[in-house]
Amino acid sequence: MRLGPWLISLLLTAGLAGPAAWAKPGNNTPATVFVAEMTWGEVAAARDQGMRTVIIPTGGIEQGGPHLVLGKHNHIVRRAAEAVARDLGDALVAPVVVYAPEGSINPPRGHMAFPGTISVPEAVFRAVLEATARSFRAHGFTEILLLGDSGGNQSGQAEAAENLNWEWAGRRTRVLHITDYYNPEANGQFNWLRQNGLAAAAEGGHADLRDTSELMAVHPDGVRGAMIPRASPGTGVRGNPRGASALLGEKLLQLKIDAALAQIRRWRAHDGKE
Repeated sequence: MRLGPWLISLLLTAGLAGPAAWAKPGNNTPATVFVAEMTWGEVAAARDQGMRTVIIPTGGIEQGGPHLVLGKHNHIVRRAAEAVARDLGDALVAPVVVYAPEGSINPPRGHMAFPGTISVPEAVFRAVLEATARSFRAHGFTEILLLGDSGGNQSGQAEAAENLNWEWAGRRTRVLHITDYYNPEANGQFNWLRQNGLAAAAEGGHADLRDTSELMAVHPDGVRGAMIPRASPGTGVRGNPRGASALLGEKLLQLKIDAALAQIRRWRAHDGKE
């Protein structure tokens, strides 16, 4: 595996290997951007000071091979949502929606074939997103951003955003399903991997080099290093996670964050139209 110049750059860039590299607070950003860590009075004060945007992150409880904890997506998307909120400077972060569609329950298919996975129907997932968005709208928030760190969440988020934008047409509140964050072609992950000698990782996978590296970066205790396998039948792994590192995960996650921020700013510049 050729890591080359990018690794040197990461090591020499002060703060890049930690969350401080993503913490670029705006003038009104409070000590925490997480709604669940604030009192109702603090949320109201933040809103009244101009923080009218809420990010709703979605993850899941799904198998991640023998080496990644089931809550992998939740850890990653929480970190990403905080980074996006702090960079925007006018956003708060709702609790991560941890229950998502993960495959058929009866009979168990998809990720549900592995113990510990929890799956909810698509309609239930979508209803939770819509109810969460409506709750924040009722309290005066005018932008709802849906940020999903799992492929199975994307269609539900898209439909929830479409439903709510139709319902609220002509009103102040609008919703964005952030598509570029999780799409590795749109966020530049695949292109970056190809350019840095990791072309084999630049394809769809699961619990692979990208997933493993990102979790190492945000929650290293969630990676069972001794259990990292190559893809093989029955492991739940697609792709090769070997060679994963926290430094690589920092770079890959930053690409996702940057893509999300760019899409949000384009959307805002076009008055809520993509």
